[in-house]
Amino acid sequence: MKKFRFKKFVLFMVTLSTVTLFTKAQKVEISAGADIVSSYIWRGQNLGGVSIQPTAAISVGGFSLATWGSVGFDNSDTKEFDFTLSYGVRGFNAAITDYWFDTPDKNGDINNYFDYAAHTTAHMFEATLGYDFGPVAINWNTYFAGADYKTDGDRAYSTYIEAGAPFRAGGFDLKAELGITPWEGIYSDRFNVVNMGMKVGKDIHITESFSVPVFTKITFNPYQEKCYFVFGITL
Repeated sequence: MKKFRFKKFVLFMVTLSTVTLFTKAQKVEISAGADIVSSYIWRGQNLGGVSIQPTAAISVGGFSLATWGSVGFDNSDTKEFDFTLSYGVRGFNAAITDYWFDTPDKNGDINNYFDYAAHTTAHMFEATLGYDFGPVAINWNTYFAGADYKTDGDRAYSTYIEAGAPFRAGGFDLKAELGITPWEGIYSDRFNVVNMGMKVGKDIHITESFSVPVFTKITFNPYQEKCYFVFGITL
């Protein structure tokens, strides 16, 4: 076990050194912020009530490493911590995301972050490929490892495909989105439309030099026959 941990440490240091050398020749951009939302709705699914969702990212060249989390005020709300490594060039983007959900399992035990065993881990690993055509951006997202299984124990490869169309009208920033799942997985038991949404955002000017972005979003999940309305503030 100690030998395995040492190898992981060496790999981490080599990766860190490589990134450090690479960033010396590139412009590095760092960002951080947070959303406060009235409820946590994701891909047509209700994952909790009022939540704080911080984010931070470092970008260099076309690469970006981002962290994102969500924590609610109720014990039943989803508590989540994600890492995403992505690359984008022109309209193309590709990413790998590690999702981790810090919620009690069926036995009431808290999930261990460092548990990566196939059938006990709380991590889910997803690959994303997408292209922004301008008027419409399309992303294909598929879980390829982690806690993503069918009821019969086979890997589900749960997949979510979304088309998003941003536009501006009446002084507001809007985005229409449509999400489907092509087969059985965490989103549905078969092919289904699982997300139909419209987001409306606007910067509220507090002073001449300071404004706060706010947004509302309505989401329909035809498969679950559910509808959600969310208000959020971005800090």
